[in-house]
Amino acid sequence: MNPIVGWALAVVAVALGYAKWGWPGVLLALSLVVFWLLLQFSRAMRAMREASQAPVGHIDSAVMLHAKLRTGMRLLEILPLTRSLGKKLSDDPESFVWTDTSGARVTVILKNGRCTEWRLERPDEPGTGELPPSA
Repeated sequence: MNPIVGWALAVVAVALGYAKWGWPGVLLALSLVVFWLLLQFSRAMRAMREASQAPVGHIDSAVMLHAKLRTGMRLLEILPLTRSLGKKLSDDPESFVWTDTSGARVTVILKNGRCTEWRLERPDEPGTGELPPSA
């Protein structure tokens, strides 16, 4: 959800709570907003905890990750797919790489916190684990 829309909904909930029930309505609306924020924080922490259990930049299958990626995904949505933190390649543009046991790797490029492009690179020969030189 767009943060602007989320905060606009929070303001509407507080205003509606005040209009309907006065200050108790405002407290109810604020309680709901805080509960929603705690749910989002808990979701982020769970994704990070699960990702921290695996080696950095390692995934089971690069091909499966490549098939599941979509434009517009946030890193928080990508982490459950990979079950590991990506190895950071650069800050501008923000890019991460995950490698599987066969040597295939997926590079994900994020702009404004969203996935804009990704590419799958496979090793030259199956089983060698060596990637072709980049041009």
